[in-house]
Amino acid sequence: MGEGTAARGGRRGRDARRAARESRGSVWAPFILRKVPVLDLLGDEAAEIIEANADTILEEIGIEFRGDPESLALWRGAGADVRDERVHIPRGLARKLLQTAPAEFEQVARNPARNVRIGGDATVFAPVYGPPFVHDLDRGRRYGTLEDFRNFVRLAYMAPAIHHSGGTVCEPVDLPVNKRHLDMVHAHLTLSDKPFMGSVTAPERAADSVRMAEIVFGDDFVDQHTVMLALINANSPMVFDSVMLGALRVYAAANQACVVSPFILSGAMSPVSAAGTLAQLLAEAMAGMALTQLVRPGTPVIFGTFSSSISMQSGAPTFGTPESALVLNGAAKLARRLNLPFRSGGSFTASKIPDAQAAYESAQTLMMTTLSGVNFALHAAGWLEGGLCSSYEKFVMDADQCAMMQVLAKGVDISPDAQALDAIREVGPGGHYLGCAHTQAHFEDAFYRSRVADNNSVEQWEAEGAQDTAARANTLWKKLLAAHQPPPLDPAVEEALQAFMAERKAQEPDRDH
Repeated sequence: MGEGTAARGGRRGRDARRAARESRGSVWAPFILRKVPVLDLLGDEAAEIIEANADTILEEIGIEFRGDPESLALWRGAGADVRDERVHIPRGLARKLLQTAPAEFEQVARNPARNVRIGGDATVFAPVYGPPFVHDLDRGRRYGTLEDFRNFVRLAYMAPAIHHSGGTVCEPVDLPVNKRHLDMVHAHLTLSDKPFMGSVTAPERAADSVRMAEIVFGDDFVDQHTVMLALINANSPMVFDSVMLGALRVYAAANQACVVSPFILSGAMSPVSAAGTLAQLLAEAMAGMALTQLVRPGTPVIFGTFSSSISMQSGAPTFGTPESALVLNGAAKLARRLNLPFRSGGSFTASKIPDAQAAYESAQTLMMTTLSGVNFALHAAGWLEGGLCSSYEKFVMDADQCAMMQVLAKGVDISPDAQALDAIREVGPGGHYLGCAHTQAHFEDAFYRSRVADNNSVEQWEAEGAQDTAARANTLWKKLLAAHQPPPLDPAVEEALQAFMAERKAQEPDRDH
């Protein structure tokens, strides 16, 4: 065989091995059903103390509901002590109001096979949310565009371990602020058939999101089923602003689930201690969640929290730290004690590129997310630079880690086949298991196979280009985008969506706010 023939054969072999690795991934499932017990680092006694402190905050200090007279009127009617815009909630009232909220619910997707369960023993991974910048190895850091937004929706659709299309996967800053939400929701509805999140940047944009969902699912169906989530952040410490409150009331009235999430950087927006942070975030979350029940009793709501710490030297946010892991785990327990679904965690990092820091900080949080029993994990893929950047490479790297969590959550298989006594008898002392029947039967499915990691010899790694993980991820996301095919949508529905979008865009001039 000549050198050219051998080289071509070697390349074909390498290409075939690479293609085989990339074709393998996690088995698709609409969400994770955890079979492992949740990790409890807080304990019942500490939880009771924190709950009592949260009630004290609600009653004595109060929560401000700024610029929204309708929310204040609802609280006044429920028996709270409303002084100007500060609401003092009697001890136990918020907890009593939350008894009408479901412990778990189903979010319906455009494709019913992709419906997700929110709550209980289910975990749903959703993409990064909110960054104004995007990053990839080819073009570096830049402002996000609508095409970037659409690309991240495509990647979420193509990733088996990402169960949800998410919301603002990046900000398309090439579109007017007051109109971009229409194109964003349209992308979720047309480029994917997974569940998605609506806009919250203004009450009227929330209403537009609901209307677009009604065009796709039907008015009556949306009224009776949850087809959207909406992220409602508290402006910690202890404030909800008029934008978030207006959006909350729109979604709650429409029976769509609000993810009420105090956004906390400990040391700046809450006390430096985990116990103090947990008491404050519990008070904030209960106040916001209880308001949804005043709007429409029984509407689904998710106890959310985003909590990290800051560098006491620079003030910059830090991620993957033990302190934030303790807060995440403690908040999960507090949500279970309220009998409500819980949102937290993800793949957080302060790193500016998809490097070792990005990997280990994200893995620290994602592991705690899974072991703490988080039900809805926003920012599970793509987060970079403290949430300022959506990264193409890190998206597929994180999705690979999410697939590993899917395997971990299954726990230890104790079926007769998994006990493998026949294999142990067959091999006996001093033998090996490579050729035994049990190994051969499970050759393909015994262990998780990463789509981005390289476990080969250094010689093979060098022959395949000596690429690091980020470079392999760069190749993979491009292949995923090239292979994307939008799921079918009734042309009449698409026509109705386009007509609604055109009508709304024509009603006001472009604005940057």
